[in-house]
Amino acid sequence: MKKRLMLLLAFVLTIGTILSACSGKENATSNKEGKDGQPYEIKWYTIGTPQKDTAKVFEEVNKYLKEEINATVKMTQIDWGDWAQKSQVMINSGEPFDIIFTNGTEYVQNSQKGAFFAIDELLNKEGKELKEAIDPSLLEGIKIDGKIYGVPTNKEAARQTVYTFNKRLVDKYNFDISKVQSLEDLEPMLKVIKENEPSITPMATFKAYLPFDYVFNNEMPFAFAIDGDREHVINQFESDLAMQTYKTMHNYYKAGYLKEDAATSKDSWPMDVENWFVRMGDSQPYADALWSRAAKYEVVSVPAEEPTTFNDSVSGSIQAISATSKNPEKAMEFLNLLNTDPYLRNLVDKGIEGVHYEKNEDGTIKDLPARIERYNLPTYSLGNHFILNLYENDPKDKWEKFKEFNEAAKPAPTLGFHFNSDPVRSELASITNISKEFYPALATGSVDPEEYLPKYNKKLEEAGIDKVLKEIQKQFDEWKSKQK
Repeated sequence: MKKRLMLLLAFVLTIGTILSACSGKENATSNKEGKDGQPYEIKWYTIGTPQKDTAKVFEEVNKYLKEEINATVKMTQIDWGDWAQKSQVMINSGEPFDIIFTNGTEYVQNSQKGAFFAIDELLNKEGKELKEAIDPSLLEGIKIDGKIYGVPTNKEAARQTVYTFNKRLVDKYNFDISKVQSLEDLEPMLKVIKENEPSITPMATFKAYLPFDYVFNNEMPFAFAIDGDREHVINQFESDLAMQTYKTMHNYYKAGYLKEDAATSKDSWPMDVENWFVRMGDSQPYADALWSRAAKYEVVSVPAEEPTTFNDSVSGSIQAISATSKNPEKAMEFLNLLNTDPYLRNLVDKGIEGVHYEKNEDGTIKDLPARIERYNLPTYSLGNHFILNLYENDPKDKWEKFKEFNEAAKPAPTLGFHFNSDPVRSELASITNISKEFYPALATGSVDPEEYLPKYNKKLEEAGIDKVLKEIQKQFDEWKSKQK
């Protein structure tokens, strides 16, 4: 009897093991497939003007994806002007979808409120190759409370503010721009341009650069020093540096180097209008060549700061998996392929070879009219740049220079720190309104800082800036204590 019981038990255990193994295979299969083994349709929302050939291109995309991961993608573009409102309404509604483009504050806030799926485990499985391909500083910089909620675009991770000059005027007056290391160094050149070039505005409207790492943005007072004390948040508008910089800008304004309406002007100073001498901007490798190509005349730049990796420079383009996704594993499989497979990445970005672009013998490409007219997507928003085909006039070492640029950058003090503003929401609302009132006039030199900075700081104090500073410092210290 005992022997028969032992045999029966062994039989049951064997059957259980077989069933368990079958179940495991079925589960693995279900992750690779949609319902009933059909390809899973990934719903992807991204920014940009809807293109006429999107359906045509994604017919080819989906042929490839069915073979590779048994999935298809339905990409929906939302136009630039509608994006902020429509995308947020869609997120708030709880509509089921899989992937959405996000960036900056929207990424932080939606991650904090649970709208996006934490992908740390997926990056170790379905996204393993993707994780190896992406610059680690990008992933580190977009962590929210220690977790990753999206796939950042592998591109320039750092930011470098530069002074950019009209090269024709630099050459005409034999200016040595290599000596420009500060705002004050511009003055002799601005004077010459003002006196000799009546059709040129010496300074295209820009806000004066200050070397701070901003908790929100440069219009708000909350900042950490990039050099010096990197551990304590300050009100940047109480610093000696702010007073000195705004005094210089005010002197430039009085001298007529900026337009009279600089504080309120909506003029974007497009590059293709040659009506300026110097401007400020954020650079990257070969930026001057890019800007010169767009402007149709030469520009040349010198750095105002060393390359630095900021939160906003790493979070400028992210693909997040929605918390409402019915198959986040499949969504990650697609993102993994999009960021590691050159064929797929170029197909999504450039369209169909022979239709939207031509490939030369050396592997470089040139756009055909159909790409400009029917499939012109914003490259920055789609995925890994470093596996894109180079254009025929691109430098051969373009992507290597980007990688070197990222590696040379130093991390900003708050890289990876994301402030939760809930405890001081009402104070921040008041401070935001006050900053909008004072900052543009001060930063463009339109008012005397010796008169207006004290007024500004008094209003900030009345609005509760000290409470906000304390809350930022408290959260920063807590975050810092958890860093390795």
